[in-house]
Amino acid sequence: MLTRQFWRLDARPDDHDYAAALALVEEPVRDPAPGEVLVEARYLSMDPGVRVWMTAREDGYSPPIPLGTPMQGQFLGRVLQSAHTGFAAGDLVRGFGHWATHSTVDPALSGLAKMDEDVADIRDHFGVLGLNGWTALCGLTDVLGIRAGETVLVSAAAGATGSIACQIARNMGCRVIGIAGSDDKCAWLTSTLGIDTAINYKTQDVAAELAKVEGGINAYFENVGGTLLDAALPNMAMHGRIGICGLIEGYTSETGAPGPARFDQVLMKRLTIRGIFLPDFMAEGRDYYPPLRAMYDAGRLVGEFDETQGIEHVLHAFTRLMTGRNTGKVIVKL
Repeated sequence: MLTRQFWRLDARPDDHDYAAALALVEEPVRDPAPGEVLVEARYLSMDPGVRVWMTAREDGYSPPIPLGTPMQGQFLGRVLQSAHTGFAAGDLVRGFGHWATHSTVDPALSGLAKMDEDVADIRDHFGVLGLNGWTALCGLTDVLGIRAGETVLVSAAAGATGSIACQIARNMGCRVIGIAGSDDKCAWLTSTLGIDTAINYKTQDVAAELAKVEGGINAYFENVGGTLLDAALPNMAMHGRIGICGLIEGYTSETGAPGPARFDQVLMKRLTIRGIFLPDFMAEGRDYYPPLRAMYDAGRLVGEFDETQGIEHVLHAFTRLMTGRNTGKVIVKL
């Protein structure tokens, strides 16, 4: 009998003590019912937003995961069995299932999609060509409406979504400033990704550095919130735009982080602040894959991976992500 290993959420985590809240368990794999697909995962995606699902918060964009049930997340893998006419055994697919070796899913509910095989690295379907890439492009174009010649600021710039946002803004002819948490990350941003400036928030005064930006910041792609948002607000250009993609500084809280101390700048600078939530645009039929693939094929969009091996080391990988020890996309290879 085929079995699977999966991580079960047994308690609401305290800060980053995930080992006390999740357990690795084993069970028989369920055959797909009519309309379902059984997928063997090759890679699991670690994403900051799922930290909110671990809490009991009812005010998020996704309900809390019930205790005693499998932890949810993205997988990239191969179809083992299909009872759905749109998928066949062997298909390379990406979707939402569990932190597990296998997931049996309803394609419509899990967002299951077949992936191109003709990419240099199939892992890129998690990174620059995946939902991180889609979110970055959606946020920059459909939410922030960036234009060539503008100054774009990106926080968590060495992370999965931030690093792609930096590259897309660069490709669109913008001046790009990234905020990251180490000198190595800052060097990677400027030398490898080719952005204009990188600020190390751990060793530099971010607000003071941003105050040097001539003309101010036209668009801010925000992934962190808290102190970095406060540093950016007084240094926005008149009529600047802020897109809130993530607020990772407050994800471990059951109530979220308090609002910005410099909220007055929204009035003083006549700023626009809007949340970036990819599913809203996907529901409208937007397809961000073709432009991302064009940049990818032209060598103008590259990914970096922070890879951990083994289902048993998922919590280690997730902790790396949530404590900022990664550069690029955090994944687990199974």
